[in-house]
Amino acid sequence: MKEQQENIPMRELPVQKPNEAKKAQDRSIGRYFCALHERPARVFAPGVTSGRQSLINLLSNKWVSGTVLHYYFFDRDTDGQNVQFTDGTTEWFSWVGAEAQKEVVRAASKIWESVGIGIEFREVFDREDAEIRIGFMQGDGAWSWLGREILEHGPNIRTMNFGWDLTQRGEIDTAIHEIGHTLGFPHEHQNPKAGIIWDEEAVYEALAQPPNNWDRDTTFWNIIRKLPSNEVEGTTWDPNSIMHYPFEKGLIKKPDEYAINGLRPAGGLSAKDKSWVKTLYPTVHKTHNAVKEQLMPSQSVLLKLSAGDQRNFTVLPQETRFYNFQTFGTSDSIMVLFEDENGELRYRTGDDDSGQDTNAFFKIKLIKGHKYLLRIRMYFNDRPQETAVMMW
Repeated sequence: MKEQQENIPMRELPVQKPNEAKKAQDRSIGRYFCALHERPARVFAPGVTSGRQSLINLLSNKWVSGTVLHYYFFDRDTDGQNVQFTDGTTEWFSWVGAEAQKEVVRAASKIWESVGIGIEFREVFDREDAEIRIGFMQGDGAWSWLGREILEHGPNIRTMNFGWDLTQRGEIDTAIHEIGHTLGFPHEHQNPKAGIIWDEEAVYEALAQPPNNWDRDTTFWNIIRKLPSNEVEGTTWDPNSIMHYPFEKGLIKKPDEYAINGLRPAGGLSAKDKSWVKTLYPTVHKTHNAVKEQLMPSQSVLLKLSAGDQRNFTVLPQETRFYNFQTFGTSDSIMVLFEDENGELRYRTGDDDSGQDTNAFFKIKLIKGHKYLLRIRMYFNDRPQETAVMMW
């Protein structure tokens, strides 16, 4: 038996093992679905208005435009974990995937990039250099942490998993879907604007069957639960979104057409997917101050940013020491620092002050002769002429 990864608890899965689940799937109308990790709802202070909450919820999991997201595929014999089944048996499951599986994920990342967005995906071969760390643990489903939640996990922890064969026809959509979660997009079928009325017991029963074997809590969180209206992107529901599950007939009561025929997205990125991701992640040359000005020590710079806008600054330290960075004013923002390593931007630190009575702040040691890039994205700003940034 191989050793478990550090800090990885033994995981319990249903008694049905992955190969058995595949056989059961062949006999059923079911299909594998993606399961997001449950997170507690964010609670805002009483003084945070509903409009401000909406802007924070919309942007809080998103990246600043111009971010390069580095991804890594687990590749060691010791990458994996012990699984304890409910029948008492234990088995080692690897996180390492075949090259053909990896190629599907690489292709899916290029599909998002091809839309023309301010995010790049780049493969790296050292887990310490990666924000996205991908495993292929069979039987563990497909999932990703949502947006910047991936930064909460250490280098030996998966932030994304693919638990079935991505080389099958149409399964590139699974990879596109999971990358969409990493970009911060939730499940579209949970959009309250959809007006979907579920046959809830039918949904619970269907998802309890192979190949998903979900308990009621997992099904509720990923299907039945409606997203709060202030967390939903866009103004309308998109049944063709890549972030939408397909559903067989018999699971939806309303709207009538989906009750009769089921609901099957067209596949791939929809027109609304493309429009919305370009809105949230404009290319850097479209962001405010695309030609980056230099931020100098002890000089306050007015930001003049509206909700969703971004500003970019070059930082060229003249001495090696610790520097403080802080925003000032009545606003909600995220402030992120990257280091430019021969043209490759590496995330160094960041702070999000949204929904708090504080400002974004961090202290970090910078090296003389190195080049850094500071990016600030505004969630909410009711006094643009009084919001500034300073380093000292």
